[in-house]
Amino acid sequence: MHGLKQVLEPLLKIDFFIDFLMPLIGALSVVLVYIFGKKLFNEKVGIISAILFSFIPLHVFYSGRLLTEVLFTFFALLTFISFWKGYEEGKNKYKVLFGIFLALALLSRYTALWIMPVFFIYLLIRGKSFEFLKDRYLWYSVLAFFLVSLPLFIYGFLQYGNPFGAFIHGFKASTYFWGRLPWHFFFDYWLQMFSAVGIIFLIALFHIFHKKNFIRKEIYLLLLWFFFFLGMAILMPYKEDRFIIPIIPAIALISGYFIDKIKKYKRIILIAIIIISLLSLSVQFYLTHNDYYTDKNKCFLEGNKFLENVNKNSVIITEESTFVYYYTKLETRFYPNPWSYETIKNWAKSHYSGKDVYVLFGDYIEKPDEEYKQIKNDLEENSEKVFACSKAEVYSVIYKI
Repeated sequence: MHGLKQVLEPLLKIDFFIDFLMPLIGALSVVLVYIFGKKLFNEKVGIISAILFSFIPLHVFYSGRLLTEVLFTFFALLTFISFWKGYEEGKNKYKVLFGIFLALALLSRYTALWIMPVFFIYLLIRGKSFEFLKDRYLWYSVLAFFLVSLPLFIYGFLQYGNPFGAFIHGFKASTYFWGRLPWHFFFDYWLQMFSAVGIIFLIALFHIFHKKNFIRKEIYLLLLWFFFFLGMAILMPYKEDRFIIPIIPAIALISGYFIDKIKKYKRIILIAIIIISLLSLSVQFYLTHNDYYTDKNKCFLEGNKFLENVNKNSVIITEESTFVYYYTKLETRFYPNPWSYETIKNWAKSHYSGKDVYVLFGDYIEKPDEEYKQIKNDLEENSEKVFACSKAEVYSVIYKI
């Protein structure tokens, strides 16, 4: 029993799940791509698509990070598979599962809203009418969707006074977070994100439209998925490469379909894609390592190590709330906006009476120059400096209020 306890104890710690869960979900998505490719086309396309998916840098990179896009992609794949089995294979229970998985996708990330019209448009194109609305299992799936996603609507009502408050907040946040980025952002980084698979996919698109293969229901379902989701991402003012991770299965499946059609040198082409993608991944991991293990990040980490040893009843005021909580497990709060040292003093006296209040500051704080200088001067003149780290031209400082 003692030996079993030694084995299980580390497995039950949340850090283990953080490190293990996302790579596992990313790996399971590879299996789902194979299953979906086999269902849409044939086993060979499923295998090729799964291989391509496994080496796309964007998905591999984010499968090792605790962000929502990889989880959303996993549920999106389950949604499309259950949709296909329900509406193309006529298995009614999968129509209900379709609603459940779509709700789970929405709970994992609000951009699941961007794939919802795909299914409606597909059924409309396929049947050339609204006859599908008479299917009672469709309405069962709608009911299942709302029941599973109910916590999100309850949260919206409690937090924002509006059941759709969380969605509204998400869309509004994209208009002011880090500013507006150009529509061609994703195309500027296309090769970096998708490597050789991105080139094959573009060739596959040309082939599909040239041969008019888009009339096949398997193809136009994938095309709707790709173009609709990418179009919505382009329209959003703020953009990050990870936002379009959910279109990677469509890219892999269309590319796999195209490669399967190649009669000569198929194996050589596939090997070449894998080698180029591996080289691309190696370069990106090397550059990412250099970007993350900088003096600035080392100072930030040292500050967090200091905070790990303060009173567990302390509160940390920081602009890096998520990261600080991960390292310290202490209560955190963002800087007052607009900045006011008097506000922090009032927090310390009223909200956090009896607690130690610390302010984590450094050159990683993203503020306009004037406000940055004001924060630095206010903290330096009015607070006790309890920690300082300086490496080259970067630094991290902790003040006690």
